[in-house]
Amino acid sequence: MNNHSVTRRLYTTVSTVLIIIFFSLSSVWAGERLIVAVAANFILPSQELVRMFEDKTGVDVDATYTSTGKLYSQIIKGAPYDLFLAADEKRPALLYEQGLADKPFVYAKGCVVLWTAKKELCGAADWREVVKRKDVRKIAIANTETAPYGTAAMNALKSAGLWDPHKAQFVFPQTVAQAFQYACTEAADIGFCAYSSALSEDGKKGCFFMIPEAPAIIQAACVLTGTGNRKAAERFAEFLTSDEARAVKERYGYK
Repeated sequence: MNNHSVTRRLYTTVSTVLIIIFFSLSSVWAGERLIVAVAANFILPSQELVRMFEDKTGVDVDATYTSTGKLYSQIIKGAPYDLFLAADEKRPALLYEQGLADKPFVYAKGCVVLWTAKKELCGAADWREVVKRKDVRKIAIANTETAPYGTAAMNALKSAGLWDPHKAQFVFPQTVAQAFQYACTEAADIGFCAYSSALSEDGKKGCFFMIPEAPAIIQAACVLTGTGNRKAAERFAEFLTSDEARAVKERYGYK
C-alpha cells in the first residue's frame, strides 16, 4: 500500500469517527426541551438563535420574554427555567452568589436608542432636541426598576438635565420591547428602545437617534443550578458565544 492510499484511508476513518460522534451527541440531546428566560430586548436575535440551535441538536427550546427584573423575581421564587439571558450583569451575579446559577458569562453588549415613527421628528439634530420638541407629548420608557434599558434611558435623561422637566410626559411599559411597540403604534410620540428594534423591519419604518450619554448595556447569561437538562443547557450556553451566534447578534446591533 503506498503513502497516498494510507493517507486516504486514515482521512476516511477520521471522518467516519467524527460523523459518528456528531450524530451520537445529537441523539443524546434530541428529545430534550429547554426552558429559557430571555430579556425582552433580545427577542429578535433569540428567536433566530433558538431555531439554529434546534436544527443543530434536536433539542426543543421554549423561550419566555419579559423584563430582566421580572424574570429574576420568577427564578428566585422557583420558576423552572434552565437558563437565564439577562439584560444586565447584576441579576445573574446575584443568582450566582445565592447558589442558584453557574458562573455568569457575557453573551451580548447592547445600547439604547431613541426611536420614533414620526417622520417630522427625523430631521432633528440629536435625541435631546427630539425630547424637547413641543409636539412630543408622550415618551415611552421601559420600567426603570426592572428593565435595564429603561434604567439606562432614565440615567441618560438625568445626565442631560431632561428628566425632571419632562416627567409628566413619560409612560412606563414593563419592557423595552413594549416601549418600542408604544412608539411604533404612536401610542407614544417617541420611545427609548433597544438598538435591535431600530434595525428590525418595523424599526426601518421610522428613524432613531443614538444616545451617547447612555452607557453600553452589558448582558450576562447563566445556566441555572436547578436545571434538569444540564448537558443541553451547557450546550446552549456554549452555542451563544460561538462564531455563528456572534454573526447573528451583530446583525441585530449587538457586540
